[in-house]
Amino acid sequence: QVQLVESGGGLVQPGGSLRLSCAASGFTIDSSTMTWVRQAPGKGLEWVSEIGEYGGNTYYADSVKGRFTISRDNAKNTVYLQMNSLKPEDTAVYYCKKGSVRGQGTQVTVSS
Repeated sequence: QVQLVESGGGLVQPGGSLRLSCAASGFTIDSSTMTWVRQAPGKGLEWVSEIGEYGGNTYYADSVKGRFTISRDNAKNTVYLQMNSLKPEDTAVYYCKKGSVRGQGTQVTVSS
């Protein structure tokens, strides 16, 4: 069955960087649109970024454009989210999604 496992979160100071990983199983990411969303404390889910199937067009929320980069490694069946210049408002649980399926999430905390 489809399974997504996120990792790479942690505590980082403002201006720092993290790379999140989403290891997929039960399907091939190359033929799938993959999405990162996040949920900050007390708020709803926010769409962050998306990478399209095959051609790999990428899309970003205005709040992260220019700071975050989504990519994938088809050989590892893994999607990444490189996050640079992190801000306290980026603090959230980050989830990887394929359609309605999402992983368990990884916590990102940006604080000094």
